[in-house]
Amino acid sequence: MTTSKRIGFFLGPSLFILLYFFFPAHLISPAAPKVLALAAWMLTWWITEAAPIPVTAFLPLVGFPLLGVMKIGQSTAPYANPVIFLFMGGFMIALALEKHKLHERIALKLIKLTGTSGNGIILGFMLASALLSMWISNTATAMMMLPIAVSVVHLILHDVKNLNELDNKRERNFAIGLMLSIGYACSLGGMATIIGTPPNVVFVGLLNDFYGIKISFAQWLIVGFPVATILVLANYVLVTRVLFPNKLEKIKGSEELIAKRLQALGPIRKEEKLVLIIFSLTAFLWMFQQPINAVLKLELLNDTIVAMCGGLLMFIVPVDFKKGEFVLHWSDTEKLAWGILFLFGGGLCLAEGLDKSGIIPAVGQWIGGHSEFSIGLTLILIVISVYLSEVMSNVALVNVFVPVVFGIANVMEVNPILMGLPVTLGASIALMFPIATPPNAIVFSSGYIRIQDMVRAGFWLNIVSILIIWVFSITLVNWLFL
Repeated sequence: MTTSKRIGFFLGPSLFILLYFFFPAHLISPAAPKVLALAAWMLTWWITEAAPIPVTAFLPLVGFPLLGVMKIGQSTAPYANPVIFLFMGGFMIALALEKHKLHERIALKLIKLTGTSGNGIILGFMLASALLSMWISNTATAMMMLPIAVSVVHLILHDVKNLNELDNKRERNFAIGLMLSIGYACSLGGMATIIGTPPNVVFVGLLNDFYGIKISFAQWLIVGFPVATILVLANYVLVTRVLFPNKLEKIKGSEELIAKRLQALGPIRKEEKLVLIIFSLTAFLWMFQQPINAVLKLELLNDTIVAMCGGLLMFIVPVDFKKGEFVLHWSDTEKLAWGILFLFGGGLCLAEGLDKSGIIPAVGQWIGGHSEFSIGLTLILIVISVYLSEVMSNVALVNVFVPVVFGIANVMEVNPILMGLPVTLGASIALMFPIATPPNAIVFSSGYIRIQDMVRAGFWLNIVSILIIWVFSITLVNWLFL
């Protein structure tokens, strides 16, 4: 266990004891010291990762009933929130894509289309990474793309294993730019859909719990897709034209390498076709559920039902019925990110405790009483979200910070989406450090990136991303949800 984890392990319970016994109960409510104490414990463990993040998420499930904040039925309910099953269904679909390597085939086809120049290859990897991370885990996307990228780098660098062995600046910049672009595109692409990255799902769940407002898959896509697309393209321009220009006109052997990878996959198999059909049907229903409901005059479909139907079909559609082979088997779910689902539940439970105890309204009253709503305030909140996500889990950040933003919105009598959605998108912009996101850590492990390269690129990309999200928040988000 690292020093920071050891400190966090004891600091969390210590803060709990201090706040529980010494925070004045009369300031907010009798329940406030209990909830605040448990929140401090959870936040400390989430930041330091003294305990596994999903384990920490179970603290309110048992803590709130033991502290008398809520009954066990109330504390367990958030762990079965419909938004959790939305993500579970998405996970099942992603598992099928990964199991049958359909995601790799899609990625290689995209890379093949963008050419063999240095910038063309980087663009291909970015587009493939962003597209896949809209539907499957950002981490899984990065892990799949890295070995392909390393093979391409070895072609041009003649099997040089790390950056220190490189003398040619153009080749060095190509290696750095390619690795950074993959890591960044994996994070940015996930912003495009509700299921693309966990913070999106948490925000949708919190919004429904606090206000009964439901954001549909299509509504999120209207905002998320253009934001993600512009961010990916802006990152491409900055990395390849400004920060790490490579000016490599053609990389010899890259076309053959991609063709060889595709050939190794062989012709598209029955399993892949079935996955593609189910995936396409699910995506279609996500986007057009409202017109279908209107035609049927029934509230038949919603995002969660569509996701779970897609996930279930993966288990019941046979590949070979006689042999008992299906697209997915239950044993495949060992790879499903169950911990993320529990993390959602813990965050929703904590948010409910913060709200019911009066802490969120009190914080919102204090901040809202000292300022007025403006586009400048939205910018400040996005900046806070972006830079906090560099040092803590973006899911934990949204779980804790978005309810506070809701409190501010309530006091200012502003639509909570106008403040909460930009903050949530900002939580996915963690581009400066290897520890900020799993994709960053994965590409850093390649040996072709130095920390100073990532900090330099991430600093400028953070600024550009903040401004892009801010502009969208005061234009498209404002138009769509007002």
